[in-house]
Amino acid sequence: MASSKVSTNEKATKEPLIGYVHSIETFGSVDGPGIRYVAFLQGCHMRCQYCHNPDTWKLNVGDQMTTDEILEDAMKYRAFWGKTGGITVSGGESLVQIDFILELFEKAKALDISTCLDTSGQPFTREQPFFDKFKRLMQVTDISLVDIKHINSAEHKKLTQYGNENILDMIQYMAQNHNDMWIRHVLVPQRTDDDKYLAELGDYIAKIPNNVVQKVEILPYHTLGVKKYHEMKIKYRLEGIESPTPDRVANAEKLLRTADYTGYKTWMPLPKL
Repeated sequence: MASSKVSTNEKATKEPLIGYVHSIETFGSVDGPGIRYVAFLQGCHMRCQYCHNPDTWKLNVGDQMTTDEILEDAMKYRAFWGKTGGITVSGGESLVQIDFILELFEKAKALDISTCLDTSGQPFTREQPFFDKFKRLMQVTDISLVDIKHINSAEHKKLTQYGNENILDMIQYMAQNHNDMWIRHVLVPQRTDDDKYLAELGDYIAKIPNNVVQKVEILPYHTLGVKKYHEMKIKYRLEGIESPTPDRVANAEKLLRTADYTGYKTWMPLPKL
C-alpha cells in the first residue's frame, strides 16, 4: 500500500528570490522618464576608471530584499510618479542580478507600474540561460538607459577591462525588437573626449534602427567618488583629471547630435499587461 506521507520536498514552499541592494532613492529625477523610485543593485564586473561608486562592485553583499519588499516600499511614492514615472533598477550593473529584476518587473507591470532598466550591458550574451531571461525582461521593460562607455572596443577595454562587442550586440537586439532606450555617454578628458571616437559614436547611434533612441545624453565626468577610493584603499586611475569644460561638453553634444533625439518629450510607458 502506498504511503500517505508527504515528502519534505513536497511540503517545502518556494523560497523568495533575494536581491542584493546597495541603496534606494525614492525621488529620482534623472534615472529615466518622470519621477522614479530607483533601486541601485550591488555587483559589477567592469572596473571603469571613472566609476564613482566602487563600493557597488562586490557581489552578494548589501541589503537583502525581496521583490515584494521593494514593491511595497515603492508604492508609498506612487502618487508622485505621474503618467511617465515609476521604478528604475540601476547598479552597480543591474543585469548581474537579472533573475531578480525579471521577477520585480513582471510584478511591477502587472500592477501597471512603469519599468526602466539602467545598464551598461556588460553581462549580455546570446548564450543560455541568460538570453531567454533577457528576452523575457525586455517584454516587461518600458525603457532602458544604456551607457556606452566607448565606441572603440580596444579603448573600451582599456577603460573598463572589457571589450564592447556584446554591449553593442545587446543594443542591436533591443532595437530590432523595438525596445525604447536612452543612450548615455560619460565624457572624460583624456579618455572618452576624442573627436574621432565621438563622431564614430554619433554615427553609430544615428544608425540604430526603428527610432528606439528617445534621448542621447552627455554626462560630464566628475570627481565626487575619489574619496571612496581613498577610504577603500583602491588606486584611483584618473588622479589629476578634472571635469570637462562647458565647451568640450557642447562639442560632444554636437558630435553625438543630442538635439536630434526628442522622443523622450512625448514618450509614454507601455500599457498594463
